Amino acid sequence: MARSGSKALNRTLMIVVALGLIAAAAWYLMPGDDELSGPIASGNGRIEATEVDIATRIPGRLESFGVREGDMVESGALLAVMDTDELQASLASAQANLHQAEQGRRLAEAVVAQRESERRYARAELARIESLADRGHASQEQLDRARTAAETAEAALQAARVQVASADAGIEAAHASIRRIQTNIDDSKLTTPVGGRVLYRLAEPGEVLAAGGKVATVLDVTDVYMTIFLPTAQAGKVRVGAEARIILDALPDYVVPAEVSFVAAEAQFTPKSVETRSEREKLMFRVRIRIDADLLKAYRDRVKTGVPGEAFVRTDESQPWPENLNVALPNG
Repeated sequence: MARSGSKALNRTLMIVVALGLIAAAAWYLMPGDDELSGPIASGNGRIEATEVDIATRIPGRLESFGVREGDMVESGALLAVMDTDELQASLASAQANLHQAEQGRRLAEAVVAQRESERRYARAELARIESLADRGHASQEQLDRARTAAETAEAALQAARVQVASADAGIEAAHASIRRIQTNIDDSKLTTPVGGRVLYRLAEPGEVLAAGGKVATVLDVTDVYMTIFLPTAQAGKVRVGAEARIILDALPDYVVPAEVSFVAAEAQFTPKSVETRSEREKLMFRVRIRIDADLLKAYRDRVKTGVPGEAFVRTDESQPWPENLNVALPNG
């Protein structure tokens, strides 16, 4: 019985020692307050850039494509052209309608001039008959006929003026049709709103595309950034607009200057319960580190997306950057 009790005691001591070692290891490996609140925060990420899809606004056949994947293009550069034969025919028809409407207006104006002459004659005749009737030299029937003729001439003149207004509306409609068709012709020339690298060529000449069909994707090499995630203790100390640094895995000898352009207002990876401090430390906030556009213009040929690296921000901006994070760029 004594030996049995001794074995049980030894097993209990071994369990206690093992639990103590596990707890000590867990405490040692957990990040402390000093580590989370240090002057430099960092996170891993990949270089990203804004991608702009170039698409056709109107359906049609792709006639030509002037760039290849990987080509550098300037803002406003022509990338592709849609077939415009049908639009050109519609434009010619609209221009013919405009000419017809303008001729119709000239005719309506001539009718107005004729009706004005007839009204002047009818009014003069009415005045003459009224004068004769006052002196007893014209009958009531003659006076009534003169008044009717004057009223008829007035109505005819008003109708002719309406025809002029209708012709004006037809001319305006023809102009609007021409502008609409010309806009579609202009939109058939697909240009890029941003300068950058042609990332994808999504259509080939001869393909028939629906409205909104994409023909290319252009990478805006002036809007390059890296997204990292920081815990609550660090993200709360990061200021939008603060200086940052990026070191790429492919170029470890260079330190790229950048700035914090965005800090998420809501946490990512949020646990269901945040009642304890250890749970609150699991809250991660998305932070975007953006490279200056002027710097990117100087190195636009070297910009590549998807390259992994690490971004650094200062949680205490009063502290200087350590020597290993001073800016270092190719060619000085």
